[in-house]
Amino acid sequence: MRVVTTLPSATEIVAALGLEPVGVSHECDFPPEVESLPSVTRSRIESATSSGEIDRQVLETTADEDGVYEVDVATLERLDPDLIVTQGMCDVCAVDEAVVADAVAEIDADPELLTTDPHSVEDVLADVERIGAATGREERAREVRTELEERIAAVRDRTAGLGLESEERPRVAIFDWTDPAMIAGHWTAELVEWAGGEYGLAEPGERSRPREWDEIRDYDPEVVIVAPCGFDLEQTAANRTDLTEREGWTDLTAVREGRVWAMDGDHYLNRPGPRLVDTLEALAPIVQPGPGDVGPPTEVARPFDDLDDLESRTLAPADSGSRGE
Repeated sequence: MRVVTTLPSATEIVAALGLEPVGVSHECDFPPEVESLPSVTRSRIESATSSGEIDRQVLETTADEDGVYEVDVATLERLDPDLIVTQGMCDVCAVDEAVVADAVAEIDADPELLTTDPHSVEDVLADVERIGAATGREERAREVRTELEERIAAVRDRTAGLGLESEERPRVAIFDWTDPAMIAGHWTAELVEWAGGEYGLAEPGERSRPREWDEIRDYDPEVVIVAPCGFDLEQTAANRTDLTEREGWTDLTAVREGRVWAMDGDHYLNRPGPRLVDTLEALAPIVQPGPGDVGPPTEVARPFDDLDDLESRTLAPADSGSRGE
């Protein structure tokens, strides 16, 4: 089957099922071999800039008829797909189903469109099985889901074994954009709860959205994780003053107690595929560090105090018009 994916999480799911797409999006970069595949999408956003400038471009682009992304119709027609996996969750984070449907109307092929729209971990697991069914990989999809569920259960069992009282669950705030300040939604509340924290700024399944800074200060998080959508650790380091120069930042309990972390939001927290479980496993030792914990892998998350070296060698990020929504 000739499969085209238009977002990174779908590419990762297809790869986990043992398939290689014939075409991917411009943002797809994992597993590494997919970077050599034909890209069927482009972004109209210049992403090698500040978070505030990206936000300005997004607002400007979405106000006209062009939108943030475009599909390379000629490449799509040449690839002659049987199945296109796209998304309907956010027209800022990735190419959405409407843009893909318009492109398909211009080609001779008549591929099936499979639209993902995850807002919870269960939705992501269900998407694994949906894509498995659409590609004839049902058995492998069940295996992948079982493997992911077992890893989730291991983290939840660890947390349950701590016998946490409510006051032992730290207040956690996770930013998926910094200018404006946005609190991560969708599956984030579940992940934080399973990791042993309290996520009082968003309900499970709630969309990410901008928040007033005073609301965040009043919540006074005891753990802060900065994981902007579309940003790796280097770009997060380069934009950290969006938060650190805000009035009252140094008064937050998380800052005073040295519990502020940067996370690779592009590859982990904001990518609703198999690596959401990697995200959970990285959150657990941040939220509820135990004796002998070595912390999350440094390619996933680092303390804010350890970002100086990353900021000094910031690289131009991969083209990604993403902004948390």
